[in-house]
Amino acid sequence: MQMTHHRYRRAALASLALTAGLALSRPALAIVGGDPAEGAVRQSLVMVLAEGGNACSGVLVAPQAVLTAGHCVPKGRQIRVYAPTSDASSPHLIAPLASAVHPGYVSNAPGTRRRSVDLALLQLPEPLPASYAPATLASGEAPGAGEAVLVAGDGLSEEGRGSSSGKPRSATLSVIEPYGRSSLLLWAVPAEGAKAGACAGDSGGGMLTGAAALIAVIAFAEGAGNSHCGKLTQGVLVGPQRGFIDATLARWGAEARWTQR
Repeated sequence: MQMTHHRYRRAALASLALTAGLALSRPALAIVGGDPAEGAVRQSLVMVLAEGGNACSGVLVAPQAVLTAGHCVPKGRQIRVYAPTSDASSPHLIAPLASAVHPGYVSNAPGTRRRSVDLALLQLPEPLPASYAPATLASGEAPGAGEAVLVAGDGLSEEGRGSSSGKPRSATLSVIEPYGRSSLLLWAVPAEGAKAGACAGDSGGGMLTGAAALIAVIAFAEGAGNSHCGKLTQGVLVGPQRGFIDATLARWGAEARWTQR
């Protein structure tokens, strides 16, 4: 059964409010402690809504393709891409033609401590309006400890307030390597004493270079004390998964733009 725009929107906001009360370490759901996203970063961000209330972000990587987190595309649920424009005649909720979850994705990986490639792609029926533009993906070496990355998504800007979602935001964090250099994951934290990073609704959003090239897709967030976000943001590196991304897009007659970081 198809859901109307208003029902999807209400479901998304309800999901965001609910997740604010979940465990400290869980899939990332918004950007807190940041600012409105601008330029190429803003133009590439959309929301990915799943039937039942799950709300995530996504990054446009080709005119008709969105890259998001694998857990944002639950099996058996209808998915809609929410891409609002200033033109009231343009569609906001878009039903994808197809989806592809990375074969290495494992549900509940954080809880079971299993390796998971938390990525998925969505094929759109037509290009988004001109106010949107695909991001460039970074295939070179991932940034090392201490380097700056920009995290961006459409989730909550104020933890626990569902109405603060749906507005693209970004924040600058610093890369850390808690387990050494990884070929799968990227971790980033705010400045000491600050609260910033992914929160509720940002899963599927981007971790980018200063030049707005996509390095990783947000998959996980952690908070401090009674908070559920703003302490740690974790993403899946896109460079090592280029084979999956390019092969999937090729099947759909599309391709992404890649650059060496």
